[in-house]
Amino acid sequence: MKQAELILNELTSRYPALQAVRGDIEAAYGILKECYDGDHKLLIAGNGGSCADSEHIVGELMKGFRRSRPISEELKQAITAFDPDHESEWTGKLQKGLQAIALTGHPALSTAFANDVDAEYIFAQQVLGYGRPGDVFLGITTSGNSRNILKAAAVAKAAGMRVIGLTGRDGGKLRAAADCTIIVPEQETFKIQELHLPVYHALCLMLEETYFGQ
Repeated sequence: MKQAELILNELTSRYPALQAVRGDIEAAYGILKECYDGDHKLLIAGNGGSCADSEHIVGELMKGFRRSRPISEELKQAITAFDPDHESEWTGKLQKGLQAIALTGHPALSTAFANDVDAEYIFAQQVLGYGRPGDVFLGITTSGNSRNILKAAAVAKAAGMRVIGLTGRDGGKLRAAADCTIIVPEQETFKIQELHLPVYHALCLMLEETYFGQ
């Protein structure tokens, strides 16, 4: 049985409610795998607790999550050529990452844009600046109706990117705007957020197994 399937089996055994969205999680994984197979990147945004989730996801993708991710021997040699005095340190302290940027973590840019232009377009502006065809935008919004997320999704689609939504309730407007929407089966914000975490942990584990599990 493939590791991705094992991870999903474990996820739904611990969170039976997520069985209803298992197919959507698999679809989101497929989009992300296609993104990383093409050496593209993931952009992520959300508000409040979903802002914290955006940063959390980047933390799992850009460094080792459950597995070690040693850099190549060629890269180690190239680096130590510039820093021969610390050759032994490079072996265990750098890790391979999967390119991911949380659009929530740039306070100087965000506050300047909010002050000078319009706070509702902060994420859209960053998608415009960072996004390229083949990249993916992950919008996290418990209602599916956060205006700044919807605007970012619109720019992403216009830029040739694919969009994944992570929501709750009925999926809101993001459901129609996204290529794939994972709508966890809860109505209250905190309960939706409680199910978002195991969903994105599973996605990060599936991706790590794909690229670093051999």
